[in-house]
Amino acid sequence: MLENLDQILSKNMAAAKRSAIREILKLTQRPEIISFAGGLPAEDSFPVEDIKECINEILTESGTKALQYGTTEGYDELRKEIVKHYKTQGIDITINNIMITTASQQGLDLTGKIFLNPGDTVICGLPSYLGGLSAFKSYGGEMVGIKFDKNGMNPVELEKKLEELKKQNRLPKFIYLIPDFQNPAGLTYPESRRQEILDLADKYDILIIEDSPYRELRFDGEEQKMIYELDKNSRVIILGTFSKTLAPGFRMGWVIAHEKIIEKYVTAKQSTDLCTPALLQMAVARYMQKGYLQKNLKKTIDLYREKRDLMLNCFKQYMPEGVTWTEPQGGLFLFLYLPENMDAEKLFDVAIKNDVAFVIGQVFHCDGSGKNTMRLNFSFPTHEQIDTGIQRLAKAIREYVN
Repeated sequence: MLENLDQILSKNMAAAKRSAIREILKLTQRPEIISFAGGLPAEDSFPVEDIKECINEILTESGTKALQYGTTEGYDELRKEIVKHYKTQGIDITINNIMITTASQQGLDLTGKIFLNPGDTVICGLPSYLGGLSAFKSYGGEMVGIKFDKNGMNPVELEKKLEELKKQNRLPKFIYLIPDFQNPAGLTYPESRRQEILDLADKYDILIIEDSPYRELRFDGEEQKMIYELDKNSRVIILGTFSKTLAPGFRMGWVIAHEKIIEKYVTAKQSTDLCTPALLQMAVARYMQKGYLQKNLKKTIDLYREKRDLMLNCFKQYMPEGVTWTEPQGGLFLFLYLPENMDAEKLFDVAIKNDVAFVIGQVFHCDGSGKNTMRLNFSFPTHEQIDTGIQRLAKAIREYVN
């Protein structure tokens, strides 16, 4: 083994840490453990037969093209289908506003690559998606967290922080948001809150990264306009994915932005992976053309609504006094709050002994706060696992307290 490996690493790599969630998942591989830790879609939501049909058609009709390199921008027919999808939401774009990515995690990584120099500031929520925080930190981004209220990032606190950073000549490169069913908290920003944050971005001339992996998974409540639709100054960048609405195994996502910004993403992607696999892009385009996406989304939404409702009912039935939680209108996650004097990291060891697992909420807080919080996933476990697992978690909390 190379003896001086640590000495020759880049500064970014030397500072990088393995994903806390991925490390937790290693601890949950014992079959007796019920895990709420992963962010996995339900396997029975995967439309295997529909996908098989689409891939077989593509290979039969255009096999050599499907197995060839594609353009960095992405397969035109898939981009056209994404344009149609967003037009139903009131967003007027063309394929020139879209680049296909190898899942939205690549979009996050490319965002850091394009906009961040070491020491640059990024505004994020407290809490925020760990994959986004990790991607931005890997390019030397310094995360500044803004606390949430019930409607998401607090605009009063945001403006106070922006004014402070402006005086320090450290205005952030962008504000990172997940406005719909936020990971990890499960909150949805109402339109008024989206507009308030956009107004501040306009005032201080800052980009907004609108990470939108869960938007289509709404169970109830009214759909809110995307920040991109409210934007009049081309400062919003959308990151989207099929990982939660079709299948994560496709690793298929996209970036939507002004054409000049898309040009930068294309250049950045060319030095990363050249292009996203043509066969998979063509298969997803065919899947959408056949109307399968909307058909299967309805089934998935019904399935996840049932699981969310069951988990919330189990909380009400089993959780000890002092424990509270969010009630998401969609998505895959909710956040659970322990009494402030409790430490979820210490509770985790007790929970594992009771054969149940969660993600410690502190890892989603860039400032190290959130010690009394945890994220739970309701999409992957079965109904029986949800009921039994929440009973085990409640038991672990009582043991920890006593």
